[in-house]
Amino acid sequence: MKIKLIAIGKTDEAFLEEGIQKYLKRLKHYHQVEFTIIPDIKQGGKFTADKLKEEEGKLILQKVQEGDHLILLDEKGKNFTSSEFAGFLQKKLNAVTTNLVFVIGGAFGFSPAVYERANDKISLSKMTFSHQMVRLFFTEQLYRGFTILRGEKYHHD
Repeated sequence: MKIKLIAIGKTDEAFLEEGIQKYLKRLKHYHQVEFTIIPDIKQGGKFTADKLKEEEGKLILQKVQEGDHLILLDEKGKNFTSSEFAGFLQKKLNAVTTNLVFVIGGAFGFSPAVYERANDKISLSKMTFSHQMVRLFFTEQLYRGFTILRGEKYHHD
């Protein structure tokens, strides 16, 4: 089983990309993690928000295999502490026999088709963050979750 992270659009800021790569490298010690970037929709600025979500949704669903367990990073999702997220992660690693796929949508969120396909929704905060910053925050939390599960000293309760 792989953990896959899918995001819409390239990371514009070098400091964010550097941080993401730092945590992806650290994650290699715990589990196989694959990070896929879906390119921005060409001329997406001319689309309505709903049309853009629909087009992005088609691209997201093309990357998801039939048996994958799809988890959306969504503002309406379940909130966790870091320790609770580690427990959630452990349950999924124990129960899911296919890939565990986390998706960070575009600026307007997800299409109805993506919501319908999703198995779970989680939220990083009640606050709103740019979808680019969420990439860094989530890769760090994924790393933190594995260190919690291993009882390592990275996380302090």
